[in-house]
Amino acid sequence: MASMTMTSAPPPASAVEANRRGIAALQAGDNDAAARHFGEAITADPHSGALYRNLASAWRALGDDGQELAALDAALAIDRRDLMAWIRKGERHEARDEKGAALAAWSAALALGAQLDPVPPPLAPLLAHGRDFVAGATDTMFAAASGAFDDMRGNLTETEARRGEAFIASALGRRRIYRNECAGVHYPFLPADEFFDRGHFPWFAEIEAQTPSIRAELQALLDDPGEALRPYVRMEAGSPETIWSGLDNRLDWGACFLWEYGEPNQPVLDRCPSTAAALAAVPGARIPGRSPSAFFSMLKPHTRIPPHTGVTNTRAIVHLPLIVPPGCGFRVGGETRSWEEGTAFAFDDTIEHEAWNDSDDLRAVLIFDVWNPHMTARERDLLLRYFASADASGYAIPR
Repeated sequence: MASMTMTSAPPPASAVEANRRGIAALQAGDNDAAARHFGEAITADPHSGALYRNLASAWRALGDDGQELAALDAALAIDRRDLMAWIRKGERHEARDEKGAALAAWSAALALGAQLDPVPPPLAPLLAHGRDFVAGATDTMFAAASGAFDDMRGNLTETEARRGEAFIASALGRRRIYRNECAGVHYPFLPADEFFDRGHFPWFAEIEAQTPSIRAELQALLDDPGEALRPYVRMEAGSPETIWSGLDNRLDWGACFLWEYGEPNQPVLDRCPSTAAALAAVPGARIPGRSPSAFFSMLKPHTRIPPHTGVTNTRAIVHLPLIVPPGCGFRVGGETRSWEEGTAFAFDDTIEHEAWNDSDDLRAVLIFDVWNPHMTARERDLLLRYFASADASGYAIPR
């Protein structure tokens, strides 16, 4: 496809005339003459990427791959944003079975094409082919890398396996790596784990063993909740429309708090003695006015909790699933899990997460917070002193 790009200064008349002759020769099938005329045009106007692309078209018609690629590289040396040059490079490298070079060229073309809105109709099939090529290439690379990873998986720790899987998937564009987004206190340099390894919580087995009695207490509570059950989302009057508006003051996402911001909800604790005892045995954070919080979380059928992030990365949020019908799911960052009744897990809620219940039945989970396992005992003590000094100053922001 021959072309002529207008620049801020008009091209020399000799370049325009030589380019016109080159286009005419190319259309007439006189490819040698076309290459000669485009060469003359470039001599007169050596800073025109369009002329180099036209020359590349002539070399393609002549079947000279090397000269075509040299002309396209010259066009890109003038403007790295030359979409057509990248497309032509992708086509030529692909035809030569130069897979790595083709992948690089098609990837560059797709990145530039993504900025077009709308995509010109002549470019649409070219970019679609590029997407297919890149998808096929990454599928092949992912399969090869996954096979190599599987060969060594048995020698890896849980942490190494999780990081390795995330690395391979992110390196090949199959998953996003999420960062902490704290609405409150952010403690620097803690690892941004989506789900924490079970090895950090050796006491999980003890609370998991209490699942039947905890579930029975929850069921009794739900049979006669009184004032214990309330909407989890309760926006302040005058709040603007947000992602939470659809759940505001609705029991679609309901909660029965046993502890809230470090304060016990004694009437609920009294009705749930096994749950209270199980929570008391957990080595959780005790921060006056802030932690722990523990509650039964109920999600009604066909309800979704939108993607959101939490307050502070100094804590880990633990889920102990109690009632989980089919069709429920939970995503933290790039990993999605299904709850399994009686199997606890912990995650960093300052990484984007969401939950859903697509079933026709209620989903219920016991949720509570503990220290982020990556914080040392001295760091925890520092945080306690920080909050104590903030409270003593009189400037601590009230909840």
